[in-house]
Amino acid sequence: MTELFNSLPLWLWFALGLVALFVARRPVHQGILSLARFFHHSLRLGANAVASAEMRLQQRNREVLMAAGREAAERHVEREFDRIETTMKKELAQYPTLHRRLCEQLTAIDEDYVRSAEVPPEPTNWAKAIQAVAEIPAKQDPVVGDVLEIIHSSMRKAESKALEAYRESARERHQLLKRMMPHWRSMLTTLGRVNKSVESVQHRAKVLDGHMERYEEIQQDSDRAQRMLSSSSLSQFFISAFVLAVAVGGALINFHLIARPMSEMVGGTSYIGNFKVADISALVIILVEVSMGLFLMECLRITRLFPVIGALSDKLRRRMMWAAFILLFFLASVEAGLAFMREILMQEDLAVSAQLRGEQITAGAGGLYWITTAAQMGMGFVLPFALTFVAIPLENFIASARTVIGVLSAFVLRALSVLLRLTGTASLRLGAMLVRLYDIAIFFPLWLESKFLDWRNSSAVAGSAEKAQ
Repeated sequence: MTELFNSLPLWLWFALGLVALFVARRPVHQGILSLARFFHHSLRLGANAVASAEMRLQQRNREVLMAAGREAAERHVEREFDRIETTMKKELAQYPTLHRRLCEQLTAIDEDYVRSAEVPPEPTNWAKAIQAVAEIPAKQDPVVGDVLEIIHSSMRKAESKALEAYRESARERHQLLKRMMPHWRSMLTTLGRVNKSVESVQHRAKVLDGHMERYEEIQQDSDRAQRMLSSSSLSQFFISAFVLAVAVGGALINFHLIARPMSEMVGGTSYIGNFKVADISALVIILVEVSMGLFLMECLRITRLFPVIGALSDKLRRRMMWAAFILLFFLASVEAGLAFMREILMQEDLAVSAQLRGEQITAGAGGLYWITTAAQMGMGFVLPFALTFVAIPLENFIASARTVIGVLSAFVLRALSVLLRLTGTASLRLGAMLVRLYDIAIFFPLWLESKFLDWRNSSAVAGSAEKAQ
């Protein structure tokens, strides 16, 4: 092959190559364009398939989102109805007693009010007698003057008695009015409690109206409901992720709190793979505590991660709840003991280190270590119960993660569809560009061909003109 290549000069090979490329120009053009169209159509088909998958995924995401929102709205409506029912039962159960008490108080107030009414004194005959005496013409007569003086003194005595009777009557009315005060206060207290209950029911009714409006939006499968549920799911996802991150930090602190004493209990030189048995044991204890917390929350019907537990009878569910709580309490007590053991081990390690350094151990400083010991024991006892509440953000995280993953998957599919369309268009344009580059490589033969065709056309035109003359 090398001898054949060296048998001819380079310019001759170049000329032959140009001739070969010129001769093969049309098939090469057809091949390049066909290959470009093949890739273009293939990528367009792929983009259409991905777009179709994206549409189905969006529809599925919408259905899942609406179902989750419908379930959440039903739970909220059910909870609000339960609260209203509890309030109404609590108040209506006492309504007969309340009604009877109000009637008794009103009757007592009415009786006291009637008794406290002021009765005008009846006019006596003394007034007529005084008027008759006053109309006697002989007022200068001494006998008449004595009679009038006697009448005046009698009138003063009668006036004093009437005034004393009036004061006694007013005192009795005041005593009756004073006796009405406890009834009024009791009625005000009772009516205030009733008003508070009515306001609570009205507040619940407003909240229920909001939930019902949201539920109707979801039932109508509107775009507004989808946007509202999507934003709510994203918020719940990030909030629950933050709370779970905090819970993971608490679990790590709990792990370091019991890992050291566990190495003394199960041996610090034993390994399962590349992991210490003590670390695995501490991790298992923490995971069991989290599991008990999940079961406890599920039995209390705060979360709904396990429908099987929710479907159990109330009696069996309560037994399961107490079993989970007792086991969790036992593990918390064990952790408190391990925390106490950890403090003792740390003190021993410090003593050994001091002896190795030749320092004298100060026994008096140990009196303050009870604070750290109590703090560690408290943390070891409280952290398992705190991890119990991880079930709530975990449920929200799982519920919202489905929506977030669906949205991200739809976004990735849409980006892939756009990328495939752009690649298909680019392949078509690339084929045209390769054809142009091919023609640039053989521009000299093409120029000669163009000149030849022009000469032939001009000769044909000249021949036609001579024949016409």
